[in-house]
Amino acid sequence: MDKKEFLLEGLDCANCAVKIEEHVKKLDGVEEVTVNFITKTLTVNVSDEDKVQEIKNLVKKVEPEVEVVEKKAKSNHEHDHGHSHDEKFNKKLEIIRLFSALAIFVIALLLKDPLYLKVTLYIAAYLISGGKILIRSFKNILRGKIFDENFLMSVATLGAFAIREYPEAVGVMVFFEIGELLQNLAVDNSKRSIKALLDIRPDYANLLKDGKEIRVSPQVVKKGDLIVVKPGERIPLDGVIVKGSSMVDTSALTGESVPKSIKENDKVLSGFINLNGLITVKVEKEYSESTISKILDMVENAAAKKAKTEKLITKFAKYYTPIVVFLAMALATLPPLLTGAPFNEWIYRALIFLVISCPCGLVVSIPLGYFAGVGALSKHGVLVKGGNYIEVLKNLNTIIFDKTGTLTEGVFEVVEIKTYNGISENELLEIAAYAEEHSNHPIAESIKKKYGKTFDKSLIEHYEEISGHGIKAKIKGKEILVGNKKLMEKFNVKIPEIKFNGTIVFVSINGIFAGYIGISDKIKPGVKEVIKKLKKLGVKKTVMLTGDNKKVAEEVAKEIGIDEYFAELLPGDKIKFFEKYKNGVSTAFVGDGINDAPVLTRADVGIAMGGLGSDAAIEAADVVIMDDDLSKLIDSIKISRKTLKITWENISIVLGIKVLFLVLGALGLTDMWGAVFADVGVTLIAIFNSLRIFKR
Repeated sequence: MDKKEFLLEGLDCANCAVKIEEHVKKLDGVEEVTVNFITKTLTVNVSDEDKVQEIKNLVKKVEPEVEVVEKKAKSNHEHDHGHSHDEKFNKKLEIIRLFSALAIFVIALLLKDPLYLKVTLYIAAYLISGGKILIRSFKNILRGKIFDENFLMSVATLGAFAIREYPEAVGVMVFFEIGELLQNLAVDNSKRSIKALLDIRPDYANLLKDGKEIRVSPQVVKKGDLIVVKPGERIPLDGVIVKGSSMVDTSALTGESVPKSIKENDKVLSGFINLNGLITVKVEKEYSESTISKILDMVENAAAKKAKTEKLITKFAKYYTPIVVFLAMALATLPPLLTGAPFNEWIYRALIFLVISCPCGLVVSIPLGYFAGVGALSKHGVLVKGGNYIEVLKNLNTIIFDKTGTLTEGVFEVVEIKTYNGISENELLEIAAYAEEHSNHPIAESIKKKYGKTFDKSLIEHYEEISGHGIKAKIKGKEILVGNKKLMEKFNVKIPEIKFNGTIVFVSINGIFAGYIGISDKIKPGVKEVIKKLKKLGVKKTVMLTGDNKKVAEEVAKEIGIDEYFAELLPGDKIKFFEKYKNGVSTAFVGDGINDAPVLTRADVGIAMGGLGSDAAIEAADVVIMDDDLSKLIDSIKISRKTLKITWENISIVLGIKVLFLVLGALGLTDMWGAVFADVGVTLIAIFNSLRIFKR
């Protein structure tokens, strides 16, 4: 299946987005269909290219006003700029159209006589404001589509005309359309507010070519090219500094406000802002693979993974509108037939029902709330891949941590070398360093760093890595084993009881124990405080999994306040211990995103620590904390809870007011103006309420 993305230009109705999604899902040969009303995109997996045209035709049939444009590649700024000009022009035309209708309506209201002129002006105002709705409604009826907002508004206003309630018929249509315009403007402003927080897409790159600087789009820069970044400019692509030094602002990626010092040979990421120095950067990744591009894709596509609340409301809206329409029909006919009351009065009450029944307020405010939550978390340096993970973060019961690099700094240092059976310390260190020469594990790196000499690779005759145990090698004709206690036991090497508070690397030569190297790793600052705060937030259990020895694990768990720990685990063992804690409760696993990928994918929410610039972390995890700061877990839970709180506020506000006005309408205690407020006004309240998620 190939993944395809389409822009839905002209999509200005949340309920229409739901309908498009439902219809496309019914097509054969398509999977994982998602329509994101906030970003106006349709994402779908298709079995073959022929499905693309089929999808376009179907969307055109469902919503004729919507243009489907396939995203061949990420839109560049020139395209975005032109597109925004078209949208601004269309918005201006809409404003002129609706305010012309409003002006004619006001003149008709103020005019006393003659009646035919008043009615003519009402009809003119009605057609100018509601002509589009009438045409759409007629086309939809021909296609067998009813129960949409176009049909409801057409029936409600034409019904008002039929009972000679001209001012209300026209006023409802005019103000409904003005309300819809305000709603679209509010959604657009909300999107801009959210995207402004993530406005980290670079506009240009200063490419060095033949000794000259050329300003180009970042998309055209290739791997290996040199770019110049001046003070105040945003670094457009990932790379390494080949000339110059500076301070950079990394807050757009990490949420960290303290500038970072950079110099020659340091790596820099797209999205950093160069503060004071002139630097030359050798590009290591093209724009589509750069950190900034991946982050923006993650944020924009987060809406594809819908939360349970969002799915529930979408399903509810599907049944809600037909139910209200049938209630309106019953209200218009049953009381007059049963009691002999005048039809006009009950038809009017039924028309109020129809105006109130549009579910747009619910359908637009819920995804907008989650989108705002994802944006707010991104601003804090936490990337969330979907609204569904925001719900899991809110209700976390158990958090399972990997030890190295998550709870500890992961920076190992050789602090003790102890020899046995006549070998010197230098010989033991050299043998261990040669055995670890091919390994990039942090422990191996610490041994090689301690050795500090160049390697003669011809001395390494054989090398074998034994997963979860260590290294078996043949060096200078000798059989060497370097690893943990399990490795020694596997090859029947007898070792003495050793007391050391840290990681022990055992070394044997030709089957005889030669000594050990003691390596220490520090607990990260503030971890103890984070564990305490997690428990205050309602996390019932914290667990640590590690491949380290039991003594080290016990010391770390005791010092930071972890509830349970399991030590000396092989990579495959972590999955087994993790499964023990799932049991129907919300469980998170926090790891480094590389070695722990299998467990990260099994968790209800996999959280990668220290993901800055790590492709593996971004791919494996559901949530990526972009710097190595465990306290961001606290921010993640708090923002998730705030997002869900405001989302349920919106649901309560929209449903509560709609139900209230439906009751008032049935009792004859409100008019069409109240109905318009219960539809459009309530939607605006919910949209603006969603923006509260950004307040700290």
